[in-house]
Amino acid sequence: MNEDLGKLVEAIKDRHSVRSYMNLPIEQEKLDKLSEIIEECNKEGDLHIQLCNKAGKTYSRIMNKVAGLGSAPSVIACVGKDDATLDERVGYYGEKIVLCAQQLGLSTCWTGTFSAKNVPVMVSGGERLVIVIAVGYGANGGRPHKSKSMEQVLATTGQTPKWFDFGVDMALLAPTAINQQKFRIGLKDDGTVTFEDKGGPFSKVDLGIVKYHFEVGAEYIKSQS
Repeated sequence: MNEDLGKLVEAIKDRHSVRSYMNLPIEQEKLDKLSEIIEECNKEGDLHIQLCNKAGKTYSRIMNKVAGLGSAPSVIACVGKDDATLDERVGYYGEKIVLCAQQLGLSTCWTGTFSAKNVPVMVSGGERLVIVIAVGYGANGGRPHKSKSMEQVLATTGQTPKWFDFGVDMALLAPTAINQQKFRIGLKDDGTVTFEDKGGPFSKVDLGIVKYHFEVGAEYIKSQS
């Protein structure tokens, strides 16, 4: 378990958003691995996330083409029953899939701007397509985003345990919409961790991603004791 967590920590550190992709298809073996983790996440998170091997015209908008996303060969469409928890669940489980892709040598990019009607995905009654993740072989490895300091996102004072601090470090590496990082993380006296969403575009999706990153970091340190 510690080895798996260690690999996830490395994936979190190594992974950066990539908007330009090479004209290379994803091998079937890797598509199968992605489909497997997607199925697991759908069951755990009560979601309907779908891997679309051919991105089609998902990124046909001019701004997407200019950004380079039109070159993405495949997409992961994040769909689920539309309720108050959907966006956060999409973020949490979607990031699990993103980090799996990273470990397979693939690049990804969470994208809130796309041509919804052109995404080759099935959305049933009562469901909503929240966001799309581009996936493929990146033309580059992306670059680190500018991050807030730990003090800027803490909702607690005083000394905190190592597992909490490392969890926050991992949370600060989480991708967020327009790099807004509009979240705060606190620690109660009873050891309960709190997460606050401060609003903004896709902030609930961001919060789900942040929670998963924090969880990986915290569990990694705890597993070493």
